[in-house]
Amino acid sequence: MKVLFANRVRDLRLERGLNQSALANAIGVTQRKISYWETGKVEPDLATLCKLAEYFSVSTDFLLGFKEY
Repeated sequence: MKVLFANRVRDLRLERGLNQSALANAIGVTQRKISYWETGKVEPDLATLCKLAEYFSVSTDFLLGFKEY
């Protein structure tokens, strides 16, 4: 699941033309956290997962790989 989450976050970010710093600022985390998520080193906590889903207008299930768009 880590790899799928990492790919989904990266793909959504790139689709919107954002760099890691811009996404980090938008959801209130550090650029390093974004980098760690996208490389599969760590996953966000539940509150941050919800922020990501809201920001990208997708479900948490999509981000975690349980559903397609």
